[in-house]
Amino acid sequence: MTDTRNIARQQSQHRDDERIQALRALLMTPLMTPAHADFAAVRRHADELRAWFARETGWTLRIERDCARLYKRPADLRDASRGLPDYERRRYVLLCLACAVLERADPQITLRVLGERLLLLAADPALASRGFRFELTATHERRELVAVCRSLLQWGVLRRVAGDEEGFVHGAAAGTEGGDALYDVQRRVLAGLLAAARGPSTWPAEQAPVTLEERLAALVAEHVPDSDEGQRTALRHHLARRLLDDSVVYLETLDDAQRAYFTNQRGAMANRLCEATGLAAEQRAEGLALVDEDGQLTDVAMPAEGTEAHATLLVAEFLADWPEPVGLDDVAAFLAEARGRYGHYWRKSAREAGAERELARIALERLQKLQLISFDAGRVRPLPALARFALGEADIRTPADSATSSLFDLQ
Repeated sequence: MTDTRNIARQQSQHRDDERIQALRALLMTPLMTPAHADFAAVRRHADELRAWFARETGWTLRIERDCARLYKRPADLRDASRGLPDYERRRYVLLCLACAVLERADPQITLRVLGERLLLLAADPALASRGFRFELTATHERRELVAVCRSLLQWGVLRRVAGDEEGFVHGAAAGTEGGDALYDVQRRVLAGLLAAARGPSTWPAEQAPVTLEERLAALVAEHVPDSDEGQRTALRHHLARRLLDDSVVYLETLDDAQRAYFTNQRGAMANRLCEATGLAAEQRAEGLALVDEDGQLTDVAMPAEGTEAHATLLVAEFLADWPEPVGLDDVAAFLAEARGRYGHYWRKSAREAGAERELARIALERLQKLQLISFDAGRVRPLPALARFALGEADIRTPADSATSSLFDLQ
């Protein structure tokens, strides 16, 4: 009987651990295909995951045989730090045009045909009136199209059957047609790409939003019941989304209603979210942070390996100890001085004169994405959570020192 209870307990623990991992995987990869390692676990726990996301965040989770889609929507539409790496406005336009082509395409399409049909859409006078031009004749234009295709490959919207993209790019440089690639179009995955509460095509012409802010708000606008319970549920969903998507909620960023609810409920909310995700809560007078001690549930890890990551940690320590806001020049000057102490650990290009300014820009961008700093009139303002990186001077041992030490030297 004891052995039976132990086996049942172990099975229950394994199921709980697998459900937590599946939930974490969806937070990191909201659009998931069978190629993802956790897809099978997501399908096994589909009912529990759907119910949890609906209850705690109001996000819809749809799971099918060949696709799982968590319709995450950001709580803060004004957060400019979000977005795809190396994407700017022009590339987002190309991504939307490519999806429009694929939505009307056959089950298979070549890269060349995709480009030709995209050119027809890109010639729309409405795009031209906004200064958008795309001709696919220059190498850099072909590289832009290939970058979009690789994003679609990564998400599982496209599946490469044959060929490669590099031959297509190099053909422009050589003045020839070059190579090509053949893709399968995964329509179910494509259909789930847009995480909107309402599709843009449903707006009547006379009611269509005009500005970018209005369009973003209209895409994600959700019905909130006009009742006390409906208002409380909307507040809980908003705060849970911020904690799961951004990990830090500062009281100063909340309006009166949000602050009142958060002050009373943050302990219970933190316990529920941490139990389901494996995160750890850090409650402070300034707000609440959910921390992933493994450093996996984040797009920007800190600390991490690499020159940029090391520079970011150094800048975090510098800003945490600095009593007043600083500018980009001050951070660049600090990194120039730090190069003398740590430069031999950095890559060669980062050790060159003048490289400190670009390194400072990258470090500040990473800290902003982690919500550890903000910008106010061009000045860098440290946020309260940055204080956890005020570590002091590092003790770096040389290989010769390490060779003479032993385990008993460690305190």
